[in-house]
Amino acid sequence: MNLHNIRHRDLDQVTEIIQTYFEGIHHGDTEKLSSIFHADAVLKAPDLRRSVEVWLEVVRSREKPHTLGAEFAYRILSADVIGDQAMVKVLCPLLGHTYIDFLGLLKENGQWRIVNKMYADLASN
Repeated sequence: MNLHNIRHRDLDQVTEIIQTYFEGIHHGDTEKLSSIFHADAVLKAPDLRRSVEVWLEVVRSREKPHTLGAEFAYRILSADVIGDQAMVKVLCPLLGHTYIDFLGLLKENGQWRIVNKMYADLASN
């Protein structure tokens, strides 16, 4: 397998993780979300830091966009994959907010996982 095919395969795998992320937050599926985050991932927003476990509890207890009839309008805005690291910028219109998330991923033991999420609501700017 040549380098071009490896890079393309990694980008496909990262894109698949991000699609799972979108589906997980839209449906409030914490099992699905847990499967794509590394256990020690940290989520950061202005003046807020959360472990992935704390964030999953928030997702578990809040209203689910899917059950509210919200449009599935999440989008990948950009994605960079360099070796075993990736940075993906996504648009997440969620529960009356418009978030831009920067998701950092690492490939470890052959699997991509989100290790860092930095996010902010565009309305707060």
